[in-house]
Amino acid sequence: QVQLVESGGGLVQAGDSLKLSCAASGRTFSAVTMGWFRRAPGKEREFVASISWGTYYAHSVKGRFTISRDNAKNTVYLQMNSLKPEDTAVYYCATSKKPNTSRREEFDYWGQGTQVTVSS
Repeated sequence: QVQLVESGGGLVQAGDSLKLSCAASGRTFSAVTMGWFRRAPGKEREFVASISWGTYYAHSVKGRFTISRDNAKNTVYLQMNSLKPEDTAVYYCATSKKPNTSRREEFDYWGQGTQVTVSS
């Protein structure tokens, strides 16, 4: 089991920045890939970014968001810049035993999510 706790969400204005954190505990050696997903109101959960041996981004956030990982702290971060109202969603941290994946079905453990709201 891997436990994930996200933090850093909040209410910001368009153009602002926000940094999310996700601390993992438990069997963290199985967290080969760590990733971020989001679910906007009325939409399905979608991939945002992941990191293992490389980093991967959804087209909609590439160039604005940066994922990073501190293995010593078992923590993954998502730096979000130039935020847009369409980035409003609940953001979830997740882990996968598979490397270099962005497929939702390949992520095994999920956090509870943190709300990000971007006002126009």
